[in-house]
Amino acid sequence: MKVLGITGGIGSGKSVVCQLFLALGIPVFDSDREAKACYGDVRIQELVSNSMGENLFPDGKLDREKLATIVFSDKQKLEALNGIIHPEVALKFDTWAAEQDAPFVIKEAAILFETGGQQRCSKTALVTSPQHLRLSRIMKRDGVTEEQVRARMKNQWSDEQKRKLADFEITNNEELPLIPQVKAIYDEMLLLERD
Repeated sequence: MKVLGITGGIGSGKSVVCQLFLALGIPVFDSDREAKACYGDVRIQELVSNSMGENLFPDGKLDREKLATIVFSDKQKLEALNGIIHPEVALKFDTWAAEQDAPFVIKEAAILFETGGQQRCSKTALVTSPQHLRLSRIMKRDGVTEEQVRARMKNQWSDEQKRKLADFEITNNEELPLIPQVKAIYDEMLLLERD
């Protein structure tokens, strides 16, 4: 099965791009949503709490704000968390992909390159957007401050770093139309499928 990895910084518009691929009949695996679902597993809860040094699951539900405060201020804790969650998500993806019947599938992941996930993709697409748009989108969507968004951004690679590894780039600047950009990549992936 051919896999198109879609990535981009927080607020770049990955989800919008993935909706366009869905409209073309291409299944999308949302790695971030699946990662959040992992926190419902008692085994994962125990691993995360032990790794972070405190109980982050009062009443059995993840205290997301507390976890974010810990990992976005301590790179080692973030790496430890990724080491627990990402292998779980990779297993879920493999199972899901094997069940799909499509010319290719999409793996949407905010930190695809940071975790080496591109190595398991046939091609990758980077969604880029100007920082001012990304900031306003996330502040509005999540009800957080600019400082909080910038702290999250700091833990992701820059577009320049990601661009070196991406096969395609989709510009989401609210000026260039997205549909032709997505359709061009869709066509390229179909050609790849025939090889």
